[in-house]
Amino acid sequence: MHSHTRKLLTVITETALEGTLVRDIDRLNAHGYTITDARGKGSRGVRDAGWEASGNIRIEVVCDAETAGAITAYFQEHYYDDYAMILFMSDIDVLRSEKF
Repeated sequence: MHSHTRKLLTVITETALEGTLVRDIDRLNAHGYTITDARGKGSRGVRDAGWEASGNIRIEVVCDAETAGAITAYFQEHYYDDYAMILFMSDIDVLRSEKF
């Protein structure tokens, strides 16, 4: 079994941004993403998804370091100031490198 190192970029942000961020991720050359609902509490208060406007999503992108860096820089520049958003990256090992 031979593995390859990739980045796992995780974005937690407001549900309202989903469509826009998906277009950005595609345009910035990621091969795909996974989106799930997310709840929690942070500097902008409780995000419990009690109604759509208070919901959060978690977007996970497995990609190379260059793509992860491009997405991170773009999101920080265009969304950090006006939206609840956190980004974090991890090194991961994947078995099917051609998919990422």
